[in-house]
Amino acid sequence: MMDDTLLEMKNISKIYDNGVFANDNISFIVKKGEIHALMGENGAGKSTLMKILFGIEDMNEGKIIFDGKDITNYTPQETIGIGVGMVHQHFMLVDSLKVYENVVLGMEPKKGIFTDRKKAKNLVNEISKKYNLNVDADEVIKNLSVGLKQKVELIKVLARDVKLLILDEPTAVLTPQETQELFDQLLLLKENGHTIIFISHKIKEVKQICDRVTVLRRGKLVGTIDIDKASEEDISRFMVGRDVILKVDKSIQNFKEIILSVKDLSVSNKSGIKLVDKVSFDVKRGQILGIAGVEGNGQNELVEAIFGLRDCSGTIEFNMKDISDKKIKDRREKGIAFIPEDRMATGLATKATVWENLVSNIIDSDIIKTNKLLNNNKIKEYSETLIENFNILCSSIDHEVNMLSGGNMQKIVVAREFSSNPDLLIANQPTRGIDVGANEFIWKKLVELRDQDKAIILVSADLNEILELSDSIIVMHNGEVVGSFVDSKKVDENELGMYMLGLKRD
Repeated sequence: MMDDTLLEMKNISKIYDNGVFANDNISFIVKKGEIHALMGENGAGKSTLMKILFGIEDMNEGKIIFDGKDITNYTPQETIGIGVGMVHQHFMLVDSLKVYENVVLGMEPKKGIFTDRKKAKNLVNEISKKYNLNVDADEVIKNLSVGLKQKVELIKVLARDVKLLILDEPTAVLTPQETQELFDQLLLLKENGHTIIFISHKIKEVKQICDRVTVLRRGKLVGTIDIDKASEEDISRFMVGRDVILKVDKSIQNFKEIILSVKDLSVSNKSGIKLVDKVSFDVKRGQILGIAGVEGNGQNELVEAIFGLRDCSGTIEFNMKDISDKKIKDRREKGIAFIPEDRMATGLATKATVWENLVSNIIDSDIIKTNKLLNNNKIKEYSETLIENFNILCSSIDHEVNMLSGGNMQKIVVAREFSSNPDLLIANQPTRGIDVGANEFIWKKLVELRDQDKAIILVSADLNEILELSDSIIVMHNGEVVGSFVDSKKVDENELGMYMLGLKRD
């Protein structure tokens, strides 16, 4: 191993019970003091490779050398102990605890039999000051913004003396301003001798922050290249094996009549606190209305209320009829489809098969029935058509959904909702956590639907997605609409970010 190498994963292979190679003879080298991007489509093997590094997954073949030491059979606890840390895409924080309590959880400094709170707070404050993270050690996690929660995750990892920090999609829920602040902190970490693996689908960010990039495709290593020697188009091509369109080719659309009218819609939680506060807007046929906002500012509750998943006050008119008191089934039958924010929690039955998930919204339809009974041949034909049309990678319609990659799970949700030929599609984070190829595919499908004079509500934390796809945009902050742009071309990421953070409002 070279003197400047911190991590070397040699000839790593992982074969699942169904014979599929998750990793096929992959060799991955990370140098000391670099920010190294790990990229690839969903199902490319990135997560499996990192799980093998952590000791969460066993491998069939291969060897792992970290800082000159063979750690091939290390447990997760042993891996953390030698200086490997990870900030997951979904934060691993206890909302009811304070910042310092989360940071020292499992390694509490003691004063007798009690936790030494002063020492714990000092540890948080020292790390926060050193890396310009600016987090209040005494604040309760549930009161923090998404950006601050991520900083707590960084402090938690740094408190364990990491040499190698793995960040999994770290900017997925950040505003442009928060992303830039994170990048400044990562560069400071690099200056202080830390090494970073940066897992991302955002090629522009990789170009901005990383030194080298390793690309995986379908379980195999495509290669590792210096970031200054590869264009965005080069990286896209490495990831998917073909040229990828990074922009949306969207025709100028003349909107038709109003299809959805929301008036003074409010949603409260069980404590009576308003999560959505008197929101009003219209959506027309042939229009994509983007809803931007930092996560937790009411956009999820808003669209769930429109679909009937939450109780609300105010009125919801669809095709000039009040549907405020209608059940979800009625709203579906009237022509509303819904891609939920969390595919695992509300979008899929993960222990059910591929075909069961694909037909779950048409279980009473003659499309899959004969004489009021389910017809296996119809189900098979219908499911296989969707699998082909939406490029879902699965070896059988009878496989459990949880055997698929995240991107293919998302394609099942998208295929099911698009196939109902809705008049209104509510797409909540439709491309979160998926690769550039699947992203491009879903974008094209959304634009096709728009061009068929359907209406789309698009909720996304990805401002590039909002700006590329939307015809019009509203911005939410603290449950209210604080900005509205009839023409999405008249606003940019930075201005949207100002509204999202509550620094500007109409």
